[in-house]
Amino acid sequence: MNTKVFKISFASVYPHYVKKVESKGRTVEELHEVIYWLTGYNSTDLEKIIEDKIDFESFFAHAHLNPNVDKIKGVICGYRVEEIQDPLYQKIRFLDKLIDELAKGKAMNKILREE
Repeated sequence: MNTKVFKISFASVYPHYVKKVESKGRTVEELHEVIYWLTGYNSTDLEKIIEDKIDFESFFAHAHLNPNVDKIKGVICGYRVEEIQDPLYQKIRFLDKLIDELAKGKAMNKILREE
């Protein structure tokens, strides 16, 4: 596990998320919907997080995770997200997993675990 990612600013990774989803025909609005669903943040929160260059540790420390987060399962970057022991690292990988599903064209209701 690479704990260096905890201190990386969300703002430095965010453009990569945008590029990934847009290159696959998805929108920034859909990306935001996924982020809001997972974290409980809204557009004002996200703007401030990016502006203030908040690191992932603080990003998730202040988030209110969706109660359906335990429905996120599968492999991302070689890790089975539901088996990751470190809570912060697991949250980061949950976000990665959801963004990956978005980029792969999965239906939004399935990404948001509405079924």
